[in-house]
Amino acid sequence: MPDTATTAPRPPFDPEFVPFLTALDERGGFHLTTEMLPRMRELGMTEAQLDEGLRARGLERRSVTVPGHLGDPITLAVIQRTGRTGPAACAYAIHGGGMVFGHHLGNLDSYDEWLLVHDVVLVSPDYRLAPEHPDPYPVEDCYAGLVWSAAHADELGIDPERILLVGQSAGGGLAAGTALLARDRGGPEVIGQVLISPMLDDRDVTCSARQFDGVGVADRAMVGFGWDALLGDRRGGDDVSAAAAPARASDLGGLPPAYVDCGSAEVFRDETVAFASALWAAGVQAELHVWPGAFHGSSSMLPTATLSRRATRAVREWTGRLLGPDA
Repeated sequence: MPDTATTAPRPPFDPEFVPFLTALDERGGFHLTTEMLPRMRELGMTEAQLDEGLRARGLERRSVTVPGHLGDPITLAVIQRTGRTGPAACAYAIHGGGMVFGHHLGNLDSYDEWLLVHDVVLVSPDYRLAPEHPDPYPVEDCYAGLVWSAAHADELGIDPERILLVGQSAGGGLAAGTALLARDRGGPEVIGQVLISPMLDDRDVTCSARQFDGVGVADRAMVGFGWDALLGDRRGGDDVSAAAAPARASDLGGLPPAYVDCGSAEVFRDETVAFASALWAAGVQAELHVWPGAFHGSSSMLPTATLSRRATRAVREWTGRLLGPDA
């Protein structure tokens, strides 16, 4: 992929990913605008089609309406193996989309190989999105859904002492922020957090942000769009909470163990590595993977690539050690 004049030298993409990224460049890349958001928030299929696909994989779905931030209603999708009985671990999975797009029912199949293989009930919150609902709505909605889920464990068929937070990209940042709120407010016990290429730092000061400016997927401009929508004029200033941007946290002590990963060839690389280092410095157990040549979202977009299979296997093994044997 050609450099722009302002792009810093950067580590290369894995050769198996280059054809995909070249084709993306040839189509003109991807430049996020406000006008695109309604379409990018759509599920992309009917709910009937979604449920048919879940049934084919031995899963079933139901939705519950619960109080979100300030008591306003939000939806939780509850997905479990058909006919399962008894309490199971809860995977509280928060979708990505730069804080501004995505769908709580989107990309459920991306969990098949490393999360739904375990005996879990997956709960996915339909948190409200910026810019219509800026900070603190997204993270507070996620936290409110977590609190409700733990309090209604019997109704959901979950074990309230075995709740795992999961998130990718913006969802990873929200999962980390939700874990901080749970710790600080004496909220539900969380046994672990899976942070896949998390969006953690609004300040735009890392080397990887400069390296992946106009290059790859979810570049510096797209990330900046999301932070601007979430924080407005507060972005980069002193009035940003750790719940909104977990890289701001001065104390990560007392958090649950974390699986943290990213690609070497993505914009979130440096903030992800720094966050894992801060967890270790606070005495928190964390497993960090930086996949050489991986771009943002590569494991979901190209799941059969060799590097993607390695990444999926690693997170499956980590969640398996935490949650127990496969279903």
